[in-house]
Amino acid sequence: MKILPISWNSIRFKLVVGLLLVTVPLITLLFYNNFYSIRVVHNQVALSNKNLISLYMGQIDTQLRDAERNLIGLMTSDYDIQSMNIPNSEDEYQLAKHSVSNKLSSDILLYKSIDAFFVFSDTRNDLLDVFKSNIEFAERDRVEQELYGILGSHPDLEETGSRWFVRKIGQDFYALRILRTGDLYIGAWVNAKTLLVPLNLIDLGKEGSALLVSKAGELMISTNALPDEQIDFTQGFDQYYMSGDNNSLLVVGEPSQEGNFSLAAVIKDSQILQNLPNLSRLTFFISVISIALLPLSLFFLRHILLVPLKRLITVMKRINDGNVNVRIDSHKASDEIVLVNQTFNHMMAQIEELKIHVYEEQLSKQKAELQHLQLQINPHFFMNSLNILFNLAQVKNYALIQEMTLCLVRYFRFMFQSNLTFVSLREELQHVRNYVRIQELRFPESLKCSIDVPDFLENVPIPPLVIQSFLENSIKHSVTLEEPVYISVSIDLKENGLDPFIEIVIRDTGKGFSEHVLSMIRSGNTVHDEQGEHIGIWNVRKRLQLLYGGKASISCYNGYPQGAVVEIKLPYETEV
Repeated sequence: MKILPISWNSIRFKLVVGLLLVTVPLITLLFYNNFYSIRVVHNQVALSNKNLISLYMGQIDTQLRDAERNLIGLMTSDYDIQSMNIPNSEDEYQLAKHSVSNKLSSDILLYKSIDAFFVFSDTRNDLLDVFKSNIEFAERDRVEQELYGILGSHPDLEETGSRWFVRKIGQDFYALRILRTGDLYIGAWVNAKTLLVPLNLIDLGKEGSALLVSKAGELMISTNALPDEQIDFTQGFDQYYMSGDNNSLLVVGEPSQEGNFSLAAVIKDSQILQNLPNLSRLTFFISVISIALLPLSLFFLRHILLVPLKRLITVMKRINDGNVNVRIDSHKASDEIVLVNQTFNHMMAQIEELKIHVYEEQLSKQKAELQHLQLQINPHFFMNSLNILFNLAQVKNYALIQEMTLCLVRYFRFMFQSNLTFVSLREELQHVRNYVRIQELRFPESLKCSIDVPDFLENVPIPPLVIQSFLENSIKHSVTLEEPVYISVSIDLKENGLDPFIEIVIRDTGKGFSEHVLSMIRSGNTVHDEQGEHIGIWNVRKRLQLLYGGKASISCYNGYPQGAVVEIKLPYETEV
């Protein structure tokens, strides 16, 4: 699968990122707002119920505190309690016991949160207890048996300290308070159900519940059945928390200041948020719709803007590669895109037409310049040739006159082919051999030339007069009457990477190039010396530039031990 490269500066990338930067924060804000609303409602409900639970817990503590004060008052100042503690006789004990029973029976009517008062004589193992009228006999008996067990073991009251403590008797939980004075234990107890009666007035919803829990987090009693058995009451009640299965229950509470138990409320989360589900669902619906609209928006942007823009960019890349004849195809699009496409196509048609005109004009100019370059004939060569014919006529050497005349005819016929841009290598070498023969007649015994070329290259096209121009330069500057000059022309097919080229190397045994001439040649200028301006090399370089651009090259340097060397590299092309 082809992965398209990402352009960080492209319109496509900026549009997509811009859309995401707008949409994602909005969706995040919706979710945050929903969760924040839920948290605010939880805080408000928890604070309200916390205050209510604290109020009821304060009332319970007040009633327990009042009952405890009554017990302390009896224990410290009541004569009958003191008589029961240290009686002078059995009759005095029984009379004091009867008097205490009457007093406790009247007191218990004043304390609605207390189910019973009791006095226990450790020495006699005798229990006096007074109950409210609604206490059943079975419950009385269970509690009395429990009290005999607790008080008969001579408790030191360390487990209770100065607080009401919780004890489970049968299936119910009870809060007990025990005080000791001498041989007597005096105290009170209350069923957890009694303490919970006022809390039935609290409206915590159908599934909500008020309850009492022990210090260890054990459930004592609740107003309603709990909706979940996985509630944790051991976390303390300094602040509200979520508990139960899936944390679906809100728990608030208040510990008692008088006993080792707490009053708590459990509220169903769905009930707390009964006015928020619609808002939550709406928020969720909007978020889902926004997420669903995101790819739809991207598809819409792609269809309306990105695809037409991609077509335009694709065409522009092809035009940048030189294909000016390509156009944007007609597609259904917005009016602005259609106008851009039509304007672009019209502009490219005009550019293509203008380019054709410019190209044709350049071709005409190049053709005229090539013709001009090809027609640049060295006047000295022409006059020297006529002078040779005159000298041969004087000595009546008619055979050489005929050969010289035929060579000149072939020479000028080739030179005047001004309409040819390329000739075959075979034709160029025939012209070179003809030119060399003319120079051999001019400098007998002073010039020798060899040409080495493979047969399979004879039909390769090359520009005319390329080899002859450098041969002419070598003969002009190297041939003297003192010693003969040897000139070699070697041609071969070479490769540079995957591009084949024709290499033409021309060497002579003359004195070679001067540093001044080499400097002028490498700079691309015409050569100037004491003999005037020489345009041969510049002529060839200019023609190769017009025909091949930068694909052809000419290198000039001096060989070893002497002599000039010219290397010409031409692109290998199809045979003519």
